[in-house]
Amino acid sequence: MPSGEPETGKLKYRRVLLKLSGEALMGSGQFGIDIPTCEKFARAIAEAREAGAEICLVIGGGNIFRGVAGAAKGMERAQADSMGMLATVMNALAMQSVLENIGVPTRVQSALNMDAICEPYIRRRAHRHMEKGRVVIFAAGIGNPFFTTDTGAALRAIEMNCDALLKGTQVDGVYTADPKLDATATRYHQVAYQELLAKDLRVMDSSAVSLMRDNNVPIVVFSLKEEGSLLNVLYGRGTSTTITNEGAEKP
Repeated sequence: MPSGEPETGKLKYRRVLLKLSGEALMGSGQFGIDIPTCEKFARAIAEAREAGAEICLVIGGGNIFRGVAGAAKGMERAQADSMGMLATVMNALAMQSVLENIGVPTRVQSALNMDAICEPYIRRRAHRHMEKGRVVIFAAGIGNPFFTTDTGAALRAIEMNCDALLKGTQVDGVYTADPKLDATATRYHQVAYQELLAKDLRVMDSSAVSLMRDNNVPIVVFSLKEEGSLLNVLYGRGTSTTITNEGAEKP
């Protein structure tokens, strides 16, 4: 076994928040929700739960409506962001349905009161759900405009006492530059929060990164495309980038 690799069967991260972009739910489509793609994510979450992990989720709303884009077209920003929050609720309900179809107990908690369709966000209740093995999906960001779902994910990860925030993306980590534009870009195995901010490596917005840095909770960036990638991250295996308060390290 390679040096530093956790022993087989032992999770490196037991309680985690998984952050998915709304665009990830589109699959190969141009907008909306692709159910087979949601089912793929649901199976990965079910595997992680069976391995002993406690999981909560935050899902963006960009596949349905993006507040910044609406504001850029002339809509008032606070109103546009409110519409974006509603989009995250729709995604959360879709993922809840898919998870429960495969037998995973799930609760949706919204930062905006929507008692007819989901629970209000109550921190202690969310903790209890996770202790009972339920997957909790946090919707509507933090309930206020001008904050992204990245910031909402960082806040909920801290409130839930998560061991890490797992950011599922289309690339397998954080690179020194955009690998699609720069062939010389190399992937970090580990990078410090301060360097991430100083070099403006756009993994999450700066408010979210600062919040995670100040509370010393790591972010792990990995690719959703690889089969078993979520489980690998939980065991400390596979290809990813870990963002911490420690120094940078390239593979």
